[in-house]
Amino acid sequence: MIKAINDLRRRLAAMGGWRRSLTLVLAGAAAATGFPPLFLVFALVPAFVLLFWLVDDSPNRRSAFARGWLFGVGHFVVAFYWVGHAFLVDAARYGWMAPFAVFGLACGLALFSALSALICKWLFQKAAIAVPGRVLLFAVVWISLEWLRGWVLTGFPWNLIGSVWAFSDVMMQFASLAGVLGLGLVTLVAATLPAVLAYELPARSRWLWSGGGFAVLLVIAGFGIWRLAGPAPAYVEGVVLRLVQPNIPQHLKWLPALRMGHVRTLAALSLQAPGKEGTPTHLIWPETAVPFNLQQDKNLLKGLGDIVPASGLLLTGAPRSNAPVSSAPRYWNSLIAVAPGGVIAGIYDKIHLVPFGEYIPWRGILDITKLTAGRSDFSAGEGARTLNLAGLPAFAPLICYEIIFSGEVRSLGRSPEWLLNITNDAWFGHSSGPYQHLAITQFRAVEMGLPVVRVANTGISALVGPYGRLIGKIDLGVEGVLDVGLPAALPGQTIYAQFGDAVVLLLLLICLSIVFHLRK
Repeated sequence: MIKAINDLRRRLAAMGGWRRSLTLVLAGAAAATGFPPLFLVFALVPAFVLLFWLVDDSPNRRSAFARGWLFGVGHFVVAFYWVGHAFLVDAARYGWMAPFAVFGLACGLALFSALSALICKWLFQKAAIAVPGRVLLFAVVWISLEWLRGWVLTGFPWNLIGSVWAFSDVMMQFASLAGVLGLGLVTLVAATLPAVLAYELPARSRWLWSGGGFAVLLVIAGFGIWRLAGPAPAYVEGVVLRLVQPNIPQHLKWLPALRMGHVRTLAALSLQAPGKEGTPTHLIWPETAVPFNLQQDKNLLKGLGDIVPASGLLLTGAPRSNAPVSSAPRYWNSLIAVAPGGVIAGIYDKIHLVPFGEYIPWRGILDITKLTAGRSDFSAGEGARTLNLAGLPAFAPLICYEIIFSGEVRSLGRSPEWLLNITNDAWFGHSSGPYQHLAITQFRAVEMGLPVVRVANTGISALVGPYGRLIGKIDLGVEGVLDVGLPAALPGQTIYAQFGDAVVLLLLLICLSIVFHLRK
């Protein structure tokens, strides 16, 4: 077996230009199959072993950069192909842009994997490090670049390596200590360490190192089993939430003749007979569920107030504007709380806007229209907030992809007792995008020890418990309601909620200390 692995590495090193390039692209694509909804986690092993070999055996830094970039292109095309669906909603105007958007995004994000390969090759050349140390260094650099990806150009920390474990309640629990980045570091180390089998090391050392990472994963699994064996979270007394998923196709959502019909559909679903959980006390509608400016439409506001449960609330997404009051109108993507009688009880304006979807960056240079309805850009809200509203524990509203930023969620501290994520994944059709978005939501629950209520126009509305478990959901492409109680937050704060990415930094430093001791 060792001989076969050595032969494979030598053949890869001797492979011609286009064959090697194609192999790297396919390896990157294979690694992306570990993400939801496929969860082919073991595909990470051959993919990252191959990348490590080709970076380690590259003749120079420029070659390493190119190899890392090719791997990244294949990886991110498969991981983010669903972005192209957004351009097909209005195919006549934007359909031609879909392949360019997907490939352009992949090429841009591949710079992170290319930079990772370049840094690794430079460090490999500068310091004489034994092979296991080089593997650890490879994982440290990759995860550091994943962290950076969460910040550059407003950030896009989607499909981090650790999210491949979203299918496993047990493995996810490590995120309560070190977040999804920390789980990704351990996962990448375990996936890449088998690369040492192809190097000249004592036989026992080869097998110990190649299996060492998987042993650490077993320890993490043990921690998860122990954590989940604790008492189940209690439920907040007197709160029954009705999650409403109207399943409105995106290409119909903003048609003027249909808008009021969409609101009536939501109202009819909200007024369905109570389920086994009892009479709903609060209704929750998805992002931009009401396609009107509620603050200026008193009749609609009063009509919505008539369907609100007594002493309860309707929490709905809606666009908001200061027009026509202001001569310089501004627009916000908002969550509005409506009390009985049509009284607005609270407002949250989205603070982290989607480039090209909700605003056009570099507006003075790029003279194009955004994908969402209307030509004007949305404005960002004033900041993250915790809302204290009648009959509900304090909660933090997060609109659409705001939930993917763990640092911003953690910055709220322990003031919220649950998280509310309203979204509209109809943009992405029946693709992997909605499943990946849900997986991210599960990790925020584990990291913070807080339940998350997720309500989508379509795909996938769900109640996520504070351990990241799916308690109930409405599937992608389904119209319906889900009546659920509200789980209580776990007592105390998780380690990650208290210290955040400082824990990840500690893990990175531990790995680097091992690398230092593995110098030749």
